[in-house]
Amino acid sequence: MAFQTITLGGGCFWCLEAVYVRVRGVTDVESGYCNGHVLRPTYEAVCSGETGHAEVVRLTYDDQVVSLRELLEIFFVVHDPTTLNRQGNDVGTQYRSGIYTEQAADHQLALDMVKALQQGNAFDAPIVTEIVPLHNYSAAEAYHQDYFENHPNQGYCAYVVAPKVHKFLKTFADRVKA
Repeated sequence: MAFQTITLGGGCFWCLEAVYVRVRGVTDVESGYCNGHVLRPTYEAVCSGETGHAEVVRLTYDDQVVSLRELLEIFFVVHDPTTLNRQGNDVGTQYRSGIYTEQAADHQLALDMVKALQQGNAFDAPIVTEIVPLHNYSAAEAYHQDYFENHPNQGYCAYVVAPKVHKFLKTFADRVKA
């Protein structure tokens, strides 16, 4: 096995976590915060918009089972990469679309994918996903981990997270864990 990591921001981390825990080859999904200027911020501080952090998920995956390209294909389907600092009703810089890389090859792959999506007119508006090196990552509080799994009937989960999970299951049925 060759384990790799990538950190993705696509709005509320509960949404991305709920999708990626279902992807074959993903071995761990951790909700967290990155690319802000405060060390180990709290959820409340990040929500204030003043720390500069993005809500993200840090994925660990077996690249012999799932490629980064496949993970990014899922990413671009389950969130809207064309809205700056928002996903649906979640508004603020903490909800920005981002790919946070640790390897030069991953950075280049992400840039190439965005370029191809733009050239192919995959979206009706320009992609605003930031592609930058990862820095100042910290895990979110324990109660945020596995949030959808633990609270599927909570209002936000039922009306915002669940449709993203269903979209993933329908669009990427061949990549769902057995």
